[in-house]
Amino acid sequence: MPKKLIQKLIDKFIPDPEVIKQHKSLQFLGDKLHEPNLWHLNRRSIALAFAVGLFCAWIPAPAQMVFAAMGAIYYRANIPISVALVWITNPITMPPLYYFAYEVGLSFLNQPTSADESEFSLSNIFSSLGDVWQPFLVGCLIMGIVSSTAGYFGIHYYWQYHVNKKWAERKEKRLTAQESQIEDIKNELD
Repeated sequence: MPKKLIQKLIDKFIPDPEVIKQHKSLQFLGDKLHEPNLWHLNRRSIALAFAVGLFCAWIPAPAQMVFAAMGAIYYRANIPISVALVWITNPITMPPLYYFAYEVGLSFLNQPTSADESEFSLSNIFSSLGDVWQPFLVGCLIMGIVSSTAGYFGIHYYWQYHVNKKWAERKEKRLTAQESQIEDIKNELD
């Protein structure tokens, strides 16, 4: 079920992998784009795509999608999902998520919050930039590691749960079919 839903979304929004492989600006990658796991949906490629995409979402740089694509190629993860997950940090969600990362960095480094944080102004931001960058980057790194690890193992556990559920449903169907056959045979003998 989730595999079919993900495949529908990919088919709808992502260009055909053959078109991407033949694009002239990507020819420098050679045969690296021909790796099957970069485009197929299986537990390994999806879990790695979540790890790469969620980690790259916390990179405070404008080239997050490029980093996600490069990471997906390097780790042989699903490229479309890796790149799509980067958009968790979009212009709307960036301020609260990055502020949360800053707070995580402050608590990790045991630094107190600045007294000037209560007043928001451009001069206040630029004057405290030297104090803010280190906890912000540490917080982004921590959040990237935590979210990518949670995404990787979460997908593995969810995929296994889904497979076990499908197997249990099949087993139940077979037992029900066998019971109805036995019941039919009993009725014929009576």
